[in-house]
Amino acid sequence: MGGSVGAPLRPAALKLNQSRYISSWLTGWFPKTPAKSVVAQKTPIKVELVAGKTYRWCVCGRSKKQEAPEQEVPRQEASTPALPLTSKSRQASVSMIQSLLEQLPPFCDGSHFFQRTGLSPLKFKAQETRAVALCTCKATQKAPYCDGTHRSERVQKAEVGSPL
Repeated sequence: MGGSVGAPLRPAALKLNQSRYISSWLTGWFPKTPAKSVVAQKTPIKVELVAGKTYRWCVCGRSKKQEAPEQEVPRQEASTPALPLTSKSRQASVSMIQSLLEQLPPFCDGSHFFQRTGLSPLKFKAQETRAVALCTCKATQKAPYCDGTHRSERVQKAEVGSPL
């Protein structure tokens, strides 16, 4: 029965095939050699960091949230007209959505994962509330903070969206 069509695979052969499949799948999603960061912008973004809050700075340069970072999700009563809430459940839904939006990382949108770059965002915690300039050229030596490298000829000649 060994080699006939439709014959069941032996457990050892099945395990080997599964192992190869999983390995190739993982390699596709998590490459051994990470992609290079790309220039997101040629100027830093100025943001107000809040003491004690954790942020995720985009390392790969592919995140769209670098263009207009969302530091805090505005509270409904402060920035948008009040929704006509007719029930407690609807009000609870709005509160839940707002709290979920507040948990989103402000500078990384997950592009590194979906574009399979092999890079991960830099997670950091603000030590004090202050305005800072965050690097978007991805060439800084003081990540996530801008060190002025964007002014270099190498960065200024590079195209936005291309690696340095």
